[in-house]
Amino acid sequence: MSGSQDTEYAAVHMRDLHKIYTMGTQEVRALDGITTSFEKGSFWAIMGPSGSGKSTMLNLLGCLDRPTSGQYFLNGQDVSVLEDDELSDIRLKYLGFIFQSFNLIPQLTVEENIQLPLYYLGWDPEDSSERARELAARVGLEDRLDHRPNELSGGQQQRVAVARALANDPVFLLADEPTGNLDSHTGKEIMDLLSELNDQGKTIIMVTHEAEIASHATHQLHMRDGLVERTEGP
Repeated sequence: MSGSQDTEYAAVHMRDLHKIYTMGTQEVRALDGITTSFEKGSFWAIMGPSGSGKSTMLNLLGCLDRPTSGQYFLNGQDVSVLEDDELSDIRLKYLGFIFQSFNLIPQLTVEENIQLPLYYLGWDPEDSSERARELAARVGLEDRLDHRPNELSGGQQQRVAVARALANDPVFLLADEPTGNLDSHTGKEIMDLLSELNDQGKTIIMVTHEAEIASHATHQLHMRDGLVERTEGP
């Protein structure tokens, strides 16, 4: 569906998106007119060399920044015009983040880390505890609920991060180099988990520089010089 103007079936749609940074007297065109869509239920890997625009794309996808011009539709809503506090609400309600460095709170247990987004959404504690336990079981950590991050392996910590990212039932999961801090065997386990979640209907957009990791996605988007160089997939 990449390049389509139709947002009906898209979790994400970008239309003529530009992001320009001013560095001294120079303009850097980090994104130079991106028009692309990510269908609901798809699994995308965004790839490209350093300076291709991957990080800028990641920040815009995650509502961490706004474009200089163009439109970004998330679940049909144009979020490119929103203010910072509105973008924060969008992130909390509609997005799930998986980071290379896990970003777990060391003082909290597995259950409490998974519950964290629900706390900010104002969930009832009993309901959020039930949701956290359900998600811990979904990622194979039902017997680690009372453990803290330093008592877990890297792979287990990333599974907690995946469960936390799923807590708010996001429109899509945004994974930033999700296996970057893991050995190859553990990395494959995490990618198998993401593929399983995608098979269950979850939309996943992953930024990676590793071709082997990208091969787990159903689609690939290759960037160069702030533009989409090509897309691959069914």
